Amino acid sequence: MPFEICAILLPEVSSADASPRDRTPTDVDLSVTIGTLCLRNPILPASGTFGYGLEFAHLVDLSQLGGFVTKGLSREPIEGAPPPRLCETPSGMLNAVGLQNVGVRAFVGEKLPVLRKYDTHVIANVFGCTLEDYTEVIRVLEDAEGVAGYELNISCPNVKKGGMQFGADAGMVDEVVGAARRVAKRPLWVKLSPLVADIGVIARAAEGAGADALTVANTYPAMAIDYKTGRSKLGNTTGGLSGPAIKPITLRLVWETRKAVKIPVLGLGGIETVEDVLEYLAVGATAVQVGTASFTDPRASEGLVEALTSVLEHAKAFTLNEIRERFAAENG
Repeated sequence: MPFEICAILLPEVSSADASPRDRTPTDVDLSVTIGTLCLRNPILPASGTFGYGLEFAHLVDLSQLGGFVTKGLSREPIEGAPPPRLCETPSGMLNAVGLQNVGVRAFVGEKLPVLRKYDTHVIANVFGCTLEDYTEVIRVLEDAEGVAGYELNISCPNVKKGGMQFGADAGMVDEVVGAARRVAKRPLWVKLSPLVADIGVIARAAEGAGADALTVANTYPAMAIDYKTGRSKLGNTTGGLSGPAIKPITLRLVWETRKAVKIPVLGLGGIETVEDVLEYLAVGATAVQVGTASFTDPRASEGLVEALTSVLEHAKAFTLNEIRERFAAENG
């Protein structure tokens, strides 16, 4: 499977001229390309776990990340679900935030001007309940500076078709991605739902409609009950399961998606350690998104960048390609 690396020119000494013992941390090249975007490394905090980025800016050096994905933006503000919104589970977490957000216009007017001060790629997550919702959010963002690209959350109910998820049917995927593609001049990523019979079919529909990359995958619907009261441990009855518990399942989905399409795939699910990152790269992901780990350690993403750099140094590798080629397993 191809794994694209951005070319970076180094002063004085090239990678070919420098021996492993001469290399320094500044020589290690973690950069990757996703469509037309060149990221300084493959680590991005995921949507819904990093706020609008501003909430973490005093804790994390945003310029050290490959970029980050904003919490989902809708046409109008949404208050979200009632509390409690989070619940710890064995090897994971349930969340039922309810897509709370300030709305796209407030984001452009209040958040984006501050974000433009930071040297990082801002990917705006976009969602809606109709095609018009998706296209209107993108139209508003298209008129603003400071957004590097969009990530469509298609795990949302299409209210005009009985509430079925946009991402559950290849025809609806083609429809919503195609509509977004027609109004979006910037890179367009599509975040797939794990709740499909054949993710390859859905992935090909998104690719065919104009997606530049795919994020695999969203959370898994689940629930937690307090047997003493008989009530849900969340304000909603159900929520989305994330964390280490889902990683083996999502790894398989990334592998299947990568075999089905030619566009880049970003892996998302249970990433906490540098080994997790490398496992996703091994099955074909170009980059990864870090979700639940940011709740326990706000600096988790930045720490993974540091750890990945260290791994390459100890492996006497210069680029991600070099270390990736050392995986012996055949992934098909």
